[in-house]
Amino acid sequence: MSNDDERIALFLDYENLALGAQEQLHQHQFDFRPVADALAERGRVVVRRAYADWSRFDEDRRMLTRHHVELIEMPQRMGLVRKNAADIKMAVDAIELCFERDYITTFVLGTGDSDFTPLVHKLRELNRRVIGIGVEASTSSLLPPACDEFLFYERLEGVELAAASPRRSSSRPARPRRAAAAAVEEEPIVDEEQPARPVEADLGVLVTQTLSGLSRSAGGPVLASMLKRALLRKDPTFSETTYGFRGFSELLRNLEEQGVVALSPGPGQGDPEVSFPTEARDEQAAFALLRSVVDRLTEKSGPPHLSGLKTQLRKVEPDFSEKRFGYGGFLQFVKAARARGLVEMEWDDAADDYIVRPGPSEA
Repeated sequence: MSNDDERIALFLDYENLALGAQEQLHQHQFDFRPVADALAERGRVVVRRAYADWSRFDEDRRMLTRHHVELIEMPQRMGLVRKNAADIKMAVDAIELCFERDYITTFVLGTGDSDFTPLVHKLRELNRRVIGIGVEASTSSLLPPACDEFLFYERLEGVELAAASPRRSSSRPARPRRAAAAAVEEEPIVDEEQPARPVEADLGVLVTQTLSGLSRSAGGPVLASMLKRALLRKDPTFSETTYGFRGFSELLRNLEEQGVVALSPGPGQGDPEVSFPTEARDEQAAFALLRSVVDRLTEKSGPPHLSGLKTQLRKVEPDFSEKRFGYGGFLQFVKAARARGLVEMEWDDAADDYIVRPGPSEA
């Protein structure tokens, strides 16, 4: 099934997500935009529903309404456990929709509650793809393995964390979560806080982020038509004419000349395959910058920790952003450098962070 055939129904156990974001990630409000962007890369969302006692989430209600999410009211009544009522209502609606709308191919369940595991099994039994979304520290270890794909909210592109998340309980694996938290500490230094770039630079970031997401989720070549539809799902107002191009093909050719993307003939005329260049000069320069900074810091005071390393890169190159190369976060970028032998990474339990050392390969 191609990415363009996906028809998605989104069901949010909103109280579970919002409280997880507040308690575990110290966010004032759950941000729906990164969820919408991630799903736009996977298909067309035709149903958006969120379940909660909305008297407790006044600001969130307005935010979700702006994103065209249908709000299902689950008021707390005397003698009724609100949590169970919301869970049951959401499960009943999902199964009902599964039978009534046979064109829906994918169900997305926004929750970390293991009570939804039987629903996941039933939807998959009915030949539906199931994607889960949850806050990692408050997600049951039983739920992600049951899904076809599980997205941790704090790892989504665009999620900004106010502070590092607390350690996970000893009953669940800790190192991946802590590593992610250590890398995310760098993320409050976002591109928006830097001096505004020309619109062409913003276009390159938008295209590479979307292409990266499609490459991970499509399971095959990414065609120009797929990329354009994903961009429109992210931003229905997107138009290549805004950037001074007469057509989307001309826009892609321009980005190819800059070394941002690579084009190759596709199955249909005028619909080429889009990928990342095998040898991108700008990306090589970014890896060389990382290696040079690690070398300098190592000579000065010993191998640096991952936390704070992005700040050091931006002291040398203020416009540095791993996102323009399609990486979802700085940790992923450093791991890509490690795969090329440019750096080595070692976990430091005392600092609860990675130590980054120069690797055997030259930049």
